[in-house]
Amino acid sequence: MLALMLALAGCTASHSYRDIDAPISSKAFFEPARYAGRWHEVARFPVPFQKDCARATADYDLQSDGSLSVLNICRNSDGSERSRITGNADIVGPGRLALRFDGVPFVVADYWVLWTDESCRTAVIGSPNGTSGWILNRDPEIPADRLRAARDILEFNGYDISQLMEITP
Repeated sequence: MLALMLALAGCTASHSYRDIDAPISSKAFFEPARYAGRWHEVARFPVPFQKDCARATADYDLQSDGSLSVLNICRNSDGSERSRITGNADIVGPGRLALRFDGVPFVVADYWVLWTDESCRTAVIGSPNGTSGWILNRDPEIPADRLRAARDILEFNGYDISQLMEITP
């Protein structure tokens, strides 16, 4: 769901959560193999397509061509599955992915990994147009210091963190 929502945000949303005149940078030393695996959404900026999604997970798997396969699952508050979508993420630059989703023709979403902590346990994701952004964590709960660091990264990249919604597990 995260990937679909990001794609749709880029196509339909007119509200930006970041100052688009502010510089934004992706992670220079992005390692797809380390990024692969399961991520839990712990915070996000509101987007219409995620309105009924209480929690989400994203699973990335490194493919032989260097791209990442994507499985996003939107969950209800009790953890049960609400919906899912699959797709593929091509690496188009350092920390910059171009996402394409099965069943969503002609849509390619800019998905930038802005930051991961040293152990790749927490990630900050954004889009240059600022219509979406997420804080992801390997576990459903995130330590306060990493959440604070992730929020700082969003703010550094021009995001208005007062609009960030934290997700409780």
